[in-house]
Amino acid sequence: MKNRLKQIEKRIARIKSELVGLKVMRPGSLTRQYKDPKSQTGAYYQLSYTLDMRSRTEYIRKAWVKDIRRQVKRYKRYKQLNAEWVALSIEHSKLTMKLRHTL
Repeated sequence: MKNRLKQIEKRIARIKSELVGLKVMRPGSLTRQYKDPKSQTGAYYQLSYTLDMRSRTEYIRKAWVKDIRRQVKRYKRYKQLNAEWVALSIEHSKLTMKLRHTL
């Protein structure tokens, strides 16, 4: 159990350092829409996301699409790391309680 606790602590430390390295991020999905979907003309980009329980939509200029895609990807990575950190913290807490109970 002590080995597993050390593994968890090391992984949490790596998660923290990766989180620090994340730069600007944005939630949501970036999609290309068309003013005329049948003929696929009049393309524009739309970022849709929910923040503070409110759905939001923003129009994104073509020049910014590459940057916004990166920001959305970083946010998804942030969410993955955060979820992993929470799961590891729960496991760590349970193992610590079990260890102290057996002593």
